[in-house]
Amino acid sequence: MRAQLGPKPDDILIHQPTRLVARKGVEHATELVRRLKEPHAKLIVTHSAGDEGPGYYHWLRDLAQIEGVDMHFVANRLSETRKHDEHGQKIYTLWDIYPHADLITYPSLYEGFGNAFLEAIYFGKPVLVNRYSVYMVDIEPLGFETVTMDGYVTDEVVERTRQVLRDPKLRNQMADRNFAIAKQHFSLTVLRRRLHNLLATAEATSDGVSFS
Repeated sequence: MRAQLGPKPDDILIHQPTRLVARKGVEHATELVRRLKEPHAKLIVTHSAGDEGPGYYHWLRDLAQIEGVDMHFVANRLSETRKHDEHGQKIYTLWDIYPHADLITYPSLYEGFGNAFLEAIYFGKPVLVNRYSVYMVDIEPLGFETVTMDGYVTDEVVERTRQVLRDPKLRNQMADRNFAIAKQHFSLTVLRRRLHNLLATAEATSDGVSFS
């Protein structure tokens, strides 16, 4: 995958796994990579702009060039299934990218929940996350260990990111802790139990309700 998409075996692969829309705050990931001053750091963006137009993509591309950030847009090499395109090039899935990532950036300004955050936890990857409102209410209190930014990239955020990238033992500890928390609160087993309880409550309530 690295050979096909550009990064070399010893590159630091920082993965932005979201669409290219302004509310995803991708410029913060660009700033983080710039301030890391790691010559082997590559920022990989795996999604396209979608139906909101190409303006944000063009701005990010120009910003990365101005700031000297090695940014790769690879949406044209991804699909829901593995295959080859008309030129014989391999087409990968999003799940092929996650295992190669050294860090996942999730600097969204706001989200409905945080699916990409849980995907990163599933693959055992450290995450930089912005403290958007739903994250603060529904996810952060559970105790996940992340590189956390509060609206913007600070020196402390940059230094913590360096520490995580350079310390495999720390990354493994974070991955194990975060996976255990996610399993406790967001696994399919938990979902089944909660849905069962919700349906049972709804059924019991409806039995005692009359409409007039």
